[in-house]
Amino acid sequence: MAEKPNKQPIARKKTTSWGGVAHWYDKLLADEDTYQARVILPNLLRAMSDKKGSPAETFEGKSLAGEKVLDLACGQGFFTQAFFQEGAKATGVDLGKQLILIAKKNSPKEIEYFAQSAEDLSLFEDASFEKISIVLAIQNIDAPHKVFKECARVLVPGGKLFIVLNHPAFRIPKASAWGFDEETKSQYRRIESYMSESKVEIEMNPSKRDTKTTLSFHRPLQYYFKTLANSGFAVGRLEEWLSHRESELGPRKNAEDKARKEIPMFLFLEAFKK
Repeated sequence: MAEKPNKQPIARKKTTSWGGVAHWYDKLLADEDTYQARVILPNLLRAMSDKKGSPAETFEGKSLAGEKVLDLACGQGFFTQAFFQEGAKATGVDLGKQLILIAKKNSPKEIEYFAQSAEDLSLFEDASFEKISIVLAIQNIDAPHKVFKECARVLVPGGKLFIVLNHPAFRIPKASAWGFDEETKSQYRRIESYMSESKVEIEMNPSKRDTKTTLSFHRPLQYYFKTLANSGFAVGRLEEWLSHRESELGPRKNAEDKARKEIPMFLFLEAFKK
């Protein structure tokens, strides 16, 4: 009798979805002192409302009234719900089914959510949306060129794409860190590499032991400009957003607070469909 060949285990592709930590992430964003709530949301609403002025500018009324907005890689719907509250006809898409379930449970019934990859938006017709947001997600997506191509397809002519990501010049996974110069008593940012693209495995919840991991991709700034251009977009605005946090009293407080005001945490890009 012939021996049966040994079956080799099938290598599974590492997922970039945050669905595996859906409940932890939902609790995290319930905190009012997060970067999402204090830095990104007010700046993003200002930018998406087409208001001019400083990031601290406030405005009255429904800033997205009547607009069709797609929140891509929406997670548990934190920003999707904010867009809806500003008057938008909001739709959320995320790869993580667990996150979508939480979003549906906690959102008004008027918001539509779909568990779908951002690289394939075939469930939507051409020119279905006026604005699309991708918040803190593009650095966890394997093929941004596919995402941008799909965004261009489902946007109306002249429609806008709003991207927020960890600043690629200062926050490179496992290749950047804070440092302190004892001689000058100054806080600085150490960058070990920038131009080279990279893919690294990171912990989704670093505070928890044996937490689940995901992949994080680093690409230099020129990558995003070139890829957007190749997908039919032109970048119309770039902003760099700072941390809102302050250090506790101590010998390094002044240096740390100064560094936060000089080195941005987040990069914002606004691109319009040509």
